[in-house]
Amino acid sequence: MKKNIHVVGAVIFEDNKILCAKRGGEKALPHLWEFPGGKIEKGESPADALKRELLEEMKCKIDVHEQIEYTIYEYDFGVVHLTTFRCNLIEEKPVLTEHIDMKWLTPNELHQLEWAPADIPAIEKIESLYV
Repeated sequence: MKKNIHVVGAVIFEDNKILCAKRGGEKALPHLWEFPGGKIEKGESPADALKRELLEEMKCKIDVHEQIEYTIYEYDFGVVHLTTFRCNLIEEKPVLTEHIDMKWLTPNELHQLEWAPADIPAIEKIESLYV
């Protein structure tokens, strides 16, 4: 039985563009794009996990708003339960510490990147809601 991994992703909007982050080559799912975020730790709410992960990974503070999508995707390393939330920056601009690239794209440009499979349902939802 594969391990269940509960993660959160931040769909950060700024000036009608969304932050996209590219995973490094040494990580699982190398060089794929994702919404920044990470694992929910024991006893942590999804919103608190997202705030902590963005502060750790991109050195910025965010507000977490409504849920955009919830996806379950089975990878070879485990079953990922990804919940994405609409977010906005409240302090600092994101900086690369763990990712190798980032881009700000409009909702209708998101499909141009090669995304981690678990993120694709959120992209489809964003395109239907915000384009």
